[in-house]
Amino acid sequence: MKIHLYDIIREPMITEKAAKDAENLAKYAFRVHPEANKKSIKAAVEKIFNVHVIKVNTSCQAGKWRRVRFQPGKTAQWKKAIVTLKKGETIDITA
Repeated sequence: MKIHLYDIIREPMITEKAAKDAENLAKYAFRVHPEANKKSIKAAVEKIFNVHVIKVNTSCQAGKWRRVRFQPGKTAQWKKAIVTLKKGETIDITA
């Protein structure tokens, strides 16, 4: 299945840990399409943000059981990618 370039990267993850890693280690976290692989994530980040990607780590986050107004349900599962950039390069995700 072919996924469009701009559908692979869903949104950047803005957390305290992600901000610290971006500042110190040049690692950026993104929510990505569940069917995206490391090669397609690397190509999408390089093309969209015009940077050089050294390494991509991915993990699948399982959905959790939650209850809303006494109705049990499960949140959606999603995929996370942590992208390591070449030394000296940054991505401005605040804009």
